[in-house]
Formats: sequence, C-alpha cells, structure tokens
Amino acid sequence: MEQPETSGAIHSIAMLGNFLPRRCGIATFTTDLSEAVAAEFPNVDCFVLAMNDSGRRHVYPERVRFEIAEGDLASYRRAADFLNVNAVDVVCVQHEYGIFGGRAGAHVLSLLRELRMPVVTTLHTVLPEPSPAHRDVMNELTEISERVVVMSAHGAEMLERVHRVPARKIDLIPHGIPRTPAARRSKYQLGVEGKSVILTFGLLSPDKGIEHVIDALPAIVERFPGALYIVLGATHPHVKEQHGETYRLSLESRAQRLGVDANIIFHDRFVSQSELTEFLAAADIYVTPYLKAEQVTSGTLAYAVGAGKAVISTPYSYAREVLADERGVIVPWRDPAAIAREVIALFSDDEKRMAMGARAAAYGSNMVWPNVARSYHDSFTRARAAHAERRRSVFQAKTLAKRPLELPALNLDHVRTLTDSTGMLQHALFSIPRYQDGYCVDDNARALLLTASLEELKTEEHASVRELASRYLAFVSHAFDESSGRFRNFMSYSRVWVDGVGSEDSHGRAVWALGAVIGRSRDPGKQSLSGVLFQRALHVTTEFSSPRAWAFCLLGISEYLRAFQGDSNVQSLRKTLAERLLDLFQRTSSADWPWFEEIATYDNARLPQALLTSGDAMKRTDMTTAALRSLEWLVEVQSLREGDFAPIGSDGFYSRGGVKADFDQQPLDACAMVSACLEARRVTGDERWMQHAQRAFAWFLGQNHLQRALYDASTGGCRDGLHADRVNENQGAESTLSFLLALLEMQNLGLLPALRLVAQKA
Repeated sequence: MEQPETSGAIHSIAMLGNFLPRRCGIATFTTDLSEAVAAEFPNVDCFVLAMNDSGRRHVYPERVRFEIAEGDLASYRRAADFLNVNAVDVVCVQHEYGIFGGRAGAHVLSLLRELRMPVVTTLHTVLPEPSPAHRDVMNELTEISERVVVMSAHGAEMLERVHRVPARKIDLIPHGIPRTPAARRSKYQLGVEGKSVILTFGLLSPDKGIEHVIDALPAIVERFPGALYIVLGATHPHVKEQHGETYRLSLESRAQRLGVDANIIFHDRFVSQSELTEFLAAADIYVTPYLKAEQVTSGTLAYAVGAGKAVISTPYSYAREVLADERGVIVPWRDPAAIAREVIALFSDDEKRMAMGARAAAYGSNMVWPNVARSYHDSFTRARAAHAERRRSVFQAKTLAKRPLELPALNLDHVRTLTDSTGMLQHALFSIPRYQDGYCVDDNARALLLTASLEELKTEEHASVRELASRYLAFVSHAFDESSGRFRNFMSYSRVWVDGVGSEDSHGRAVWALGAVIGRSRDPGKQSLSGVLFQRALHVTTEFSSPRAWAFCLLGISEYLRAFQGDSNVQSLRKTLAERLLDLFQRTSSADWPWFEEIATYDNARLPQALLTSGDAMKRTDMTTAALRSLEWLVEVQSLREGDFAPIGSDGFYSRGGVKADFDQQPLDACAMVSACLEARRVTGDERWMQHAQRAFAWFLGQNHLQRALYDASTGGCRDGLHADRVNENQGAESTLSFLLALLEMQNLGLLPALRLVAQKA
C-alpha cells in the first residue's frame, strides 16, 4: 500500500499582505499576526506572501516566501499557482484597497478566484458609501472568503448593511496589541522624566489631524508649562513620494508660529515594536485626532488602549466603540479648544486619568497577540469546515444537473512518467517520481494487469502499451526467486533487492497479473513466459495464510482459466483456495459482522469479488451467497449518509465492535469496490450493483466528503489519498493504477445507457 501522509487539523497557513520592513500599518499588522500565530501554534507552518509597492523590493525575513508586485497581474496568478502547488490549508488576506493593484484593488481577486483552499479575509477598511468599483470588489471578496474578520462591531454592522454579508460569516476579532512594560523607567530612558507627556504615533499624512493638537498646545502649556507633545512616526512612504515632507514641515512651522516648538518633539522615524512600547509606557495621555469618520480600525488606538493609557480621540467609528463606557474621551472634529479642555482636565485629575487608563487596560486585556492568534486559528478552522461544505453543495448541485456520469478519457501520461527502463517506480512527490523509494512487485504487477487489459482491447496506443507491458513483465520475472518459488517485492533505485521474500499479498498480485497476461494478451511470447512463471509460483500459494493473497490468486486463476479451462490442476487449486475463503467467512461472520476477518483493513472488496467469481464459475451457490452478503455489508459500511462512497480509512481500519476509521481513504479501495460491484452485477443482473460501482468510481472524481477530485486530468495521475481536511497531493503508482484499472472497467461497459465516455480537459 502507499504510505499515507500524517494527517492533522491545520498544517500550513499563508498570510497575504504587506510585511515589514515595508513601512505601513498593514505591514506591521501582518508581521505581528503571523509571528503570533507561529508562536502559539509551533506545529503550523505560517508563511507570508508580501505585496511590493510601485516596483519596490524589500529585504524580507525567511517568513516571506513569495513576493507580488502590486501592479503586475501575472504575479498574482503565479502566487495562486504557488499556493495551490504547496497545498496550503488556509489563506489569510489582509485587505486594504490601496495595497493591491487594479481599479479599487481588483487584482487580488484574480489570485483568490484560482485558489483551491479556504480564504479568510481581514478587512482593515469598510466604506459606508463605497463607489461602484469599490462595492463590486468588496462584494466579490466577501463572496470568495469563507470567513470575514473585522475588528469592530460597527465594521460588522456595515458589512451586513452595505454589502449584505451574512452575520454567520463574520468573525469579530480585536486588533492585536503587544504587552506594554511598566512606565516607571520609560520616561527616564526617553529623556522626558518630570514631563506631562502627550503622544500620537503612526505614519504621518494630512488625514491624521495633528495640526489640531498643535493648535491646542498654547492653552495646555499655559496651564502646564512642562507639557510635552511627542509626534512619533515617519511620513507615510506614498505621501512622501508624492509630496515630500510638506506636511511635517507645515506642522513644525505651525508650532513655531504658536510659540510651542519647545513643547513638541517630532521623532521622524519608523520605530520598532519594542521602541513603541517604551514610548507608550512613557505617555500620560494618548491622542488620535484623525479626520476620517469611516475608519473602522486603528492599530495605534488599540495599542494605546491595551497599554492602559487615557485616550482623547475624534469620533471616528472605531474610537467611538473602543472608548465607550468612559474608557476614553471623544472630542468633536477639528476642535483644538475641546482637545485642550480635555487634556487639561486629565492632567489636573490624576485619579480620573488613572481610572480611565485602568478601564481601557481591562478592555484591552483580550487584545494581546496570543489571544488574537487563537481567535484567528478558530476562524481558520471554521473556514475549512465551511469550505468543505460549500464544495459538497456545489458538487452535488452539479452532479444533479449533469446526469449521466461522465468518464474521463484514458490518459497514460503519468504511467509513462513513473516508468523507466527498469519498471514502474513506487512513489512520487506531487507528480514527480521519487527515486529513493525504488520499485516493488506490487505496482509492477498492477501495471502489468492494466497493460494486459489494454492489449486485449487493441487501443490506438497498442504499440506503446505492448512496450510497457514487456517492461513490467520483465520486472515481475526478475523478481521471481526459483529457489523459494516466491517473488521478491522491493528493489532499490540502484537495482538491488532489499528483501529476500516478498509478502504473501505481493505474491498473490503477481500471480493475478500473470494470469491476466495469459488470458488476455495476444502476444505469444508474453503468454509463454507468464505461463511458466504462473505455474511455478502457484504451488506455494496453498501454504499461504493471508485471505487477500488467496483472493488475488483466485482472481488470477479465473483469468488463466479463460485460456486454459481444461487445466484440472488449476481448477483443483481454485476449489481449495475458494473453500478456504468460504470457511473463513463462515467461521468469522455473524449477523452484525458478515465479514471474513475480525478486522476490515485495505483492498477489502477483493475478498467477496474473488469468492463471487470463483463460486459463479464452480456453480457454488453457497459461495456466491456468502460473497454477496459480505459485499452488501461492505457497501453499507463504506457509504456516507448522503450516499457517497467513503472507504474504510487506513488510519486504524475497522475492527469488530470498534469504530470505523474514516481516514486516510485510499484509491486502492475504491478500485476494488468498482470491480467487485461490477462483478456482482454480472453475476446477478441486479442494476443496484451498477449504482454502487458508479458511486465508488465517482469518489475519484470528487464525489467524496471533501468534494475534491483525486484524479488529476492535467497529469493523468491520481492523488494518494483523502484525509479529513485535505487531499494527499502525491501521485504514486498504486493510486494512479487503481484509478486507471477502475476507469478501464467502467469504460468497457459501453452498452450501459447510464454512462458515456467524454474527454476531460486538463
């Protein structure tokens, strides 16, 4: 069997947004959030796709693995390919219209439309009256996103009212904040000891309203001569690019004209988080005099509240919400007199100022980054569940709308990719052969079984199929050890056998494939060599104890007897092995457990299939009755409530009296179920078995609990398994051959009106 990947909840998260050292609030937020998630969930791979502005390139840390030029539409599409290829579990978008290219930032939609994983979008701006372009972008963005995160209740209300986003889809998660150090040393370290400190920080731009605080300073200084206003932050890069330092210089000139230039300090730089927390700790009052009423979040205000500062702010939406219940003071827009009045009142009443700060700190206690990271992880988990349900609903709607079931055209490209001059390689990383795992008889026998069936059909690719069949037969022949009468199984890439004797099951599969060559191939040379190997390998099978090995041998014997029905020795062996299988069923089964063993493991349907095929050929109704009973039970066990096929998972299997393992589901089991159900239909004529076969085959094409196709039409390969939360993206030999064998059986039912063959586009 292919080895399944280790499953888990969320393995990888990709953040999309600006990132430090790019200088802006979104960059700071994305950096802090990704670091917090990585710290809280060390087993999760959290990385970033960084947006670059106006052709700039930044020297990013290792967490950034992909860069997107905001105006280059092609780079957005390359980013989508990067995320899909890396099988990311969740993409978290930090959205601000201005950081993405295109009209109203529409370029980001070309990335998100192509993603195969759920999207969680954090909205840093929600416009109360968006333009038509902004409305269209936001409507599609929120439709694509499984969850939408806002940082204020007002933002959530506007999403519902303006963009009709259902409340059930919205998560309210506060802006994260760092822990702030005690203030007793911060004033001394910053050289402002003994001063009454007012602070505003953030990137400077004309919409910050800092001029109104400067206009309030003369009245404040008259009452408190030692008052000091610190304006902390560099000019916003986009403002500086277009207007230089005009705004900052105008503020400095204003302070000089008013005679308060000695009471104001401009720190013209982008500070680190540790420096910022020092400034916050040193501040007595924090002021946000911003001029945008619609601002639904403010990292600077969140930091100040979390630091337990007394805050004075203009009435933008986020401030009204955060500073309610006397956690701060709201002043009118552009009103220096009101700012001066409130600053003087707070400086005059230490008890009131400290109480206000304490209320703010209590409110901000749940805003520290570890708490916020856990809330985001919860949102990601909800997004994955919603994404799976959405895919199921979409798939079921499409399935109902497009009967009959469509079969893809047979594509041997990946078979050829996995085949070299030695034989078929076992495993792949994604669709690339993995040389270090070498070869095995199991997969070369499956490949031989496939090519024998194709040779019989005389397809358009007959010549190339004959060449492949010769290679697989040569491998199986080389694997046979004359001294033991057994097949070796595993060979390294350096062509060295790494086991003396293979498993009984691998031996049985080799016998099955050889029987198929004898019964189906038109090549006398292949038939002759297969006949010799078949006879030499057959006699040891009576010593086997594995019921699957018996089943594989019985299937091979049925193939062999198509060509040599009169071989009484082989007929006798069939009787022996089939009676053993029947006896095992009769001894083990019960009314609630009609099965051959105490545990149902892998490739399960091959047991009833072999007993049914043999019983039908030998006219043994006791065998066919037992086979059909066990297969009916297996169909029931491997069906979801919605009717979709769901094979027993290899991560624990299914023991009598236990709980069935739901994952990891393997293509091998879907293939076996298709074959067994088609055989049951042939024997009984009951069309219900055709329906069961269709459902098992549809599992490959996406009719499963994730609504994700395992078959990859672009490569011709099949993915290795289905986990609770994702598809195993590796396309190994066992999985690919299982799909192709099942497809071939379904295609060969040409007379069935419920099916039609169509070419599937990559």
